[in-house]
Amino acid sequence: MTQGTLWRRATVDDVVALRDLERVASRAGLAHVFGDLPYPDDDVLARWALLLDDPEVVVDVVDDEQGLVVLAAHDGSTLRHLAVRPDHWSAGLGREGFARAEAAGARRLWVLEANARARALYESLGWAPTGLTQECPWPPYPTEMEYAAR
Repeated sequence: MTQGTLWRRATVDDVVALRDLERVASRAGLAHVFGDLPYPDDDVLARWALLLDDPEVVVDVVDDEQGLVVLAAHDGSTLRHLAVRPDHWSAGLGREGFARAEAAGARRLWVLEANARARALYESLGWAPTGLTQECPWPPYPTEMEYAAR
């Protein structure tokens, strides 16, 4: 883990930055899945607005002078979203966000089957696929897998 990371709770003022961080992380890490398809900016923005308005959901973030660096959204039982800006990959921030969600009670999550980087992280932290799958809501509708704490 990184030393002295300053996490804070995201607010409605962060909704665009949350969407933008998720977009840049997705484009860098999931280009092999989504290719040249347009990013669903409006839908993702609306989803973040709903999450920030949900009293059960906690969205923790870290920012720097360039904007958001990492986000971890969880609801006490599920890690909903975890994203790290690509220029901070492998710095331990994903592990920190994951640990925050797990400490708050998260014991399951959904991840794209083709997201080898995220799956390797979750497996290194002792989580495993449950065998459940579902279709991602965004074109081209890739398969998502459920993971759970062992």
